[in-house]
Amino acid sequence: MSWLVGAAVVWAAAWALNIALSRVDAPWTRIAIPVVFGLTLLAVWEGAVRGFEVNPIILPAPSASAGTLVANVPTIWADLVQTFFKGALSGYVIGCTAGVLAAVAVDRSPFLQRGLLPVGNFLAALPIVGMAPILVIWFGFGWQSKAAVVVVMVFFPMLVNTIEGLRATDPMQRDLMHTYAANYGQSLRFLRLPAALPFIFNGLKICTPLALIGAIVAEFFGSPTVGMGFRISTEVGRLALDMVWAEITVAAIVGSAFYGCMALLERRLSFWHPSHRR
Repeated sequence: MSWLVGAAVVWAAAWALNIALSRVDAPWTRIAIPVVFGLTLLAVWEGAVRGFEVNPIILPAPSASAGTLVANVPTIWADLVQTFFKGALSGYVIGCTAGVLAAVAVDRSPFLQRGLLPVGNFLAALPIVGMAPILVIWFGFGWQSKAAVVVVMVFFPMLVNTIEGLRATDPMQRDLMHTYAANYGQSLRFLRLPAALPFIFNGLKICTPLALIGAIVAEFFGSPTVGMGFRISTEVGRLALDMVWAEITVAAIVGSAFYGCMALLERRLSFWHPSHRR
C-alpha cells in the first residue's frame, strides 16, 4: 500500500512541478519538462508494479530492467552494434540516398513519373514481415540482409518526400532561373534542392524509426547469435522479460537520439525556413 501512496504523491508533485516549469519562458524548460514527465512515469510504474505485486514475467519493475541492463552492458553493446550500426544505419544511408537520387530522376523524366511512382507505391504496400524472410534467404543471416530490409522500408518515404520538395518552388522562381539562363543542374543546385530541404529532412526523420524497426524485425527471421531482435525473441522464449525491456529501452533511447540528430541537422541546414523562426 505504501508503494501506491508513494506513487500517487510523486505523480501529484511532478504534475505541480511541470505546471510551474511550463510557465517559465526559458530554453532549458524544453528539456526539463519531458525529463520530469518521463521520470514521473518510471516512478509511477515502479510503485504500481511493487504495490500491486505484479508478476515480473508479466511486467518487471523499471529498477529490475535497469539492473539487468547494467549487468549485461557488453552483451547489449554487441547487440546494438550488430543491429543499429551495421544493419539499420547502413540500410538507412543506402535507402535514403537511393530515394533522393530516384526522386531527381523522376523529376527529370516524365516517363518515370508515370511508371516508377505506381510501382514504388505497390512495393511500399508489401508487408515487411513477408518480405523480411525472403531478403534473409537472398542476402544471408548477416547484417547485409537486415540492411536490405531497411532499404525497402525507407526508400519509398524518402522518394515521395523528395519529389514533393522538388515541386515546392513556384513558377516565378523557376522563371527567374530561366532568365538567368540556368540549366537544369544549376536550377537544381541553387533553387530546387535548397527549397526541398525541409521535405527531405521530413523524410529523413520519418525513416529514422523505420530503419531501427526494420533491422530488429528482420532479425526475428534469422541472424547470427547477436542482435537486438535475436536477443528479444530468445529472451521472450526464456521468459526473461527484464532483459527484453532492457533491449527495448536501449532501442528507444538510440532511436530517439537518432531522430534528434536529424532534427538538429535540419535546423543547421534549413535555418532559413519559416518553420524554424520563433
